[in-house]
Amino acid sequence: MQPNPFPSLDALRGGAHVVSLPMRVKFRGILHREALLLQGPAGWGEFSPFPEYDDGEAAPWLACALESAWHGFPEPVRGSVPVNATVPAVAPEKVEAILARFGTVPAVKVKVAERGQALADDLARVAEVRRLLPEAGLKVDANGGWSVDEAVHALTLLADYGLEYAEQPAADIPGLRAVRLELARREVPVPVAADESVRKETDPLLVAREEAADLLVIKAAPLGGVRRALDVVAQAGLPAVVSSALDTSVGIRAGVALAAALPELPWACGLGTLSLMEGDVSEQPLVPDDGVLAVRDPGVSEALLARHAASPARSAWWIDRLERVYSRLIGAPEP
Repeated sequence: MQPNPFPSLDALRGGAHVVSLPMRVKFRGILHREALLLQGPAGWGEFSPFPEYDDGEAAPWLACALESAWHGFPEPVRGSVPVNATVPAVAPEKVEAILARFGTVPAVKVKVAERGQALADDLARVAEVRRLLPEAGLKVDANGGWSVDEAVHALTLLADYGLEYAEQPAADIPGLRAVRLELARREVPVPVAADESVRKETDPLLVAREEAADLLVIKAAPLGGVRRALDVVAQAGLPAVVSSALDTSVGIRAGVALAAALPELPWACGLGTLSLMEGDVSEQPLVPDDGVLAVRDPGVSEALLARHAASPARSAWWIDRLERVYSRLIGAPEP
């Protein structure tokens, strides 16, 4: 976690701005993304755990924001990061317009297993992406939405489209392990990636010890910051790819710093999600250019902070949350 001493709560409140950014398309069931931004001596940090997360789950997100704003990032080993497009669980006829927002990309991640949809919807969406981008790397993300049997059946069919991997095809670690073993038994060439089973577990290394995944999908904020995430990858001994959590450019910057510091980066990262949003807090937002993100600081615009300022009621809600999570964080033991 963030090394002591922590900045004071007054320092956090004094540099806090709450924003609400409109989405181009509904994602995770939301049409506006709220975030609390903190300004510190090293720059800006983002505290934006989703509203349904409790204070315990939100604490690592605050640790990441404090690392970003008060301590900065480790030295990068690369100057740019490859980035994939992200296609939400939309109808096939909407896929082309969504991909157009990303420009040229080396890979695409497609959301599948959406509640209320059928496997036929997933197959049609993935088929449309493959039709439009026949040479791109292709991966699917189920967010734990399938049972083991559903995952094996779906991935057996989806394998025909040449998947790089399937992200969180089952909800928990035993389920991931079962899916991975059954796909291997059937000789279905789809590697299993763990996302929620890393960032939502008390022990983020358990999925590796249980041999339940071929790779890890890591996010800086849920793991408590860039340095903590790098340590998890090193201890797990598995390859990793970096993703974002629907962040502003401030949060994307932490993800870029993490991807840039990984010793190896075999896949394009899920750090292009600003393309799903109508606004940002930077005049030079961290959006991919020809499928890559440069390792740079985007800067934060006072005018854009004002334009996208959340309502007084929502700002008060976030400041109250900041105070609660801060109290929990400073009393938390080292991991």
